[in-house]
Amino acid sequence: MTFHLHKIAVDCRDWHPLVEFWTAASDFAEIPNDPNNPDDEIGGLMDPSTGVQLLFIPVPEPKTIKNRIHFDVQPVDGTRDQEVERLQSLGATIVDDRRNADGTGWVVMGDPEGNEFCVERSASERVS
Repeated sequence: MTFHLHKIAVDCRDWHPLVEFWTAASDFAEIPNDPNNPDDEIGGLMDPSTGVQLLFIPVPEPKTIKNRIHFDVQPVDGTRDQEVERLQSLGATIVDDRRNADGTGWVVMGDPEGNEFCVERSASERVS
């Protein structure tokens, strides 16, 4: 017996800026049969190729420590460094820069609410 990943829930203060950020940053889009409305209690996005959903659920308590789980993302077009710059322009911040002089490593970033995710090298950078 196995399972497949269906939904990932992300606690937040306000789902609106996170839906906006992750829509611009990734290929996730609104859930076709459940579009986000401004008065909805939670926001949601879906990966159109896999159906995996991201749910952004407001909670009363603020984020206080490092996430226990996070996303590792890999650029599809461009390099890790270009992706870091693009994500910063969308509102992400650098939390910890783990890039090495030889080009290896990654960058820990925070989304607009500070939820950490790591930007790795692209597939083409890993080959060279």
